[in-house]
Amino acid sequence: MGTVIGLTLPIGSPTERQPGLDELTAATAVVERLFRDLDEKFSLYRPDSEAARLARGELTLRRASEQMRQRYAEAHEWRLRTDGAFTPERPDGVLDLSGIIKGHAIREAGTSLLALGRQDWCLNAGGDVLVSGSPRPGSSEPWKAGIVDPADRRTLVTGCALGGSSRHTAIATSGSAERGEHIWRVGRGNEFVQVTVAAADIVTADVLATAIVAGGSTVLNRATEQWDVAVLAIRADSSILATPAFHPA
Repeated sequence: MGTVIGLTLPIGSPTERQPGLDELTAATAVVERLFRDLDEKFSLYRPDSEAARLARGELTLRRASEQMRQRYAEAHEWRLRTDGAFTPERPDGVLDLSGIIKGHAIREAGTSLLALGRQDWCLNAGGDVLVSGSPRPGSSEPWKAGIVDPADRRTLVTGCALGGSSRHTAIATSGSAERGEHIWRVGRGNEFVQVTVAAADIVTADVLATAIVAGGSTVLNRATEQWDVAVLAIRADSSILATPAFHPA
């Protein structure tokens, strides 16, 4: 998916059983395999992927795999819920599910880690983060995620608490500073250069971050009215807008 994936599994207290090397290897392997399999199916940069075949017209969505159709249905539902600010198609009509696949991959990886019995972890895929438990197993201490300044990638604007006593366990950032201009903007879509959304699940955070960048404050207001999210948005003049639910770590 063209991004770096990091998995953090904290060490517990001296009285707790520590995860063995085999457990750590298994957890890492599950995450790697899941991201690789999804990339092979959904990447438009792989000429042999199912997504690339759909883009070239060699395959119709009706005849695509169930997994492809499920993700399209989910993306289409988000298009309706955001009034078109988030869309599964490019302006030229080519189906492009990259706006939802990374969030889906993180979500599935988290489900797999829990199935392996891992309760405390932090999964970071290109700055989009999903956590479970605490960096100190058995405590209510939250994980802390940093939000990078779009004007200087070496500087943090602020931090955000995730998990622990916080109801938000996921955070996603969207904008042009990291990957260049890759979001199709509508309406007041030039208003924000970077948007970070914290939510209870990673797909909601990821989709809404993209939708707010695409649609500006109109979509931001709708998002905060309809979903339990916290938003930090940075304008082109470097001024910052933070919703009341956003609490810096």
